[in-house]
Order: sequence, then C-alpha cells, then structure tokens
Amino acid sequence: MIYILEDDLNIRKLITYTLNKEGFKVLDFAKPSDFYKALEKELPDLCLLDIMLPEEDGLSILRRLKHDAKYKNIPVILLTAKTSEYDKVLGLDDGADDYVAKPFGIMELLARIRAVLRRYQALKESEVYTYKDLSLDVLRHEVRYKDELITLTRKEFDILAILLGKIGICHTRDELLNQVWGYDYDDTTRTVDVHIRTLRQKLGEAGEYIQTVRGVGYKIGE
Repeated sequence: MIYILEDDLNIRKLITYTLNKEGFKVLDFAKPSDFYKALEKELPDLCLLDIMLPEEDGLSILRRLKHDAKYKNIPVILLTAKTSEYDKVLGLDDGADDYVAKPFGIMELLARIRAVLRRYQALKESEVYTYKDLSLDVLRHEVRYKDELITLTRKEFDILAILLGKIGICHTRDELLNQVWGYDYDDTTRTVDVHIRTLRQKLGEAGEYIQTVRGVGYKIGE
C-alpha cells in the first residue's frame, strides 16, 4: 500500500493512475488530517509526501512521522516544487528517503519508488549484523554495544547497517549517498562526513571501529 499526500488534484490523479496500473494499491489524500486518519487504520509500505500543503507543511509531517516509533520506519519520498540544495538537505536530514522535484517524469518517480522499496525489503530480509561487541538488529531497529542500547537517527542507522553488512569493504561517499539518501547530488555539504562524525560520537568506544579510507570513504574491519 502506498499513501499519496498531494493537494494538486491533477498530480494526485496521475500518480494514482500510474501506480494502480503497475499493480500497487494506493490511497491518496489532499489534506494532512485525512492522511493521519488513514495512518491510524493501516500502515503503508511507502508515503509520497508533498511539501506545500494546506493545514500543515510536508516537512513538519515528515518530522512527526520520524519521531513516532509507530511510523518512523515507513519510507518517505518528498514531492515538491522547491529545488534548492538547502530544501533537499533539510528534508533528507529529517529522514526522507528520496526527493523528487516538480515537474517530474512519472516513469522516473516510479523507478525511485521501486528503488526505495527494494532497499527496505533488503533490510527486512537481513537479520543481525555484528562486529566484535557491536551489533545491529535490522528488524528491531536496535544497535547495541556491549549490550548497551544506542539510539541513532534513521540515516545513522542505515549507514551503520551498510558498513556492518560488508565487513572489510570500503564504501565511497557516493555509494553511501546513493544507498542511504537515494539520490545523486554534489557532496559540497559533506553530508556523509557529518553523519559519520555524529555516528562515531554516539557509538562511543565502538566509534573507533569505523575507519576512514583517506580520499575514498569508510569501512568497518579488515
């Protein structure tokens, strides 16, 4: 099930028609209040969320979802006419999985939806990653070091899952951007480096497990 929260009727109808034709079940909403009511009844597999909305803007809705334990693992793709890098970074750092600027090609949107769903399905099918005293449970969305629970943001968790999933393999910054943020952009903001730094801080002693491969990226283990 895919939820679409978009106040533009024409865009909403086009997306709904295309997704239904491709075999997806869809519920679409023009107002956040209707969207919230549906969430109480059924959790979707993915949300398409417009930013400019009546009642409440999309970024505020995104933050509410990602700070609620019941909804935080629902993947979200932002749909918006805003195209500045600041807007992109703001939404993605708040927990969005991808960002599609209007006007967009409907086939590109469909490809991005499938890509996000594949990433989440891969995470669901995995179990527990461990390295020394550090463990990451994908299904429980838990990280522990010496049995102490560590709280991470969604992006930090996803980065750590990638690093622990392939011990000894170096992942470039571009690879981490594409896998965690799900899109390509010029890394002038050093987004990955900032998240790695905060991840190391939260992991404490285990933060030393994350090695920097100078000029390339990051890895855990030899």
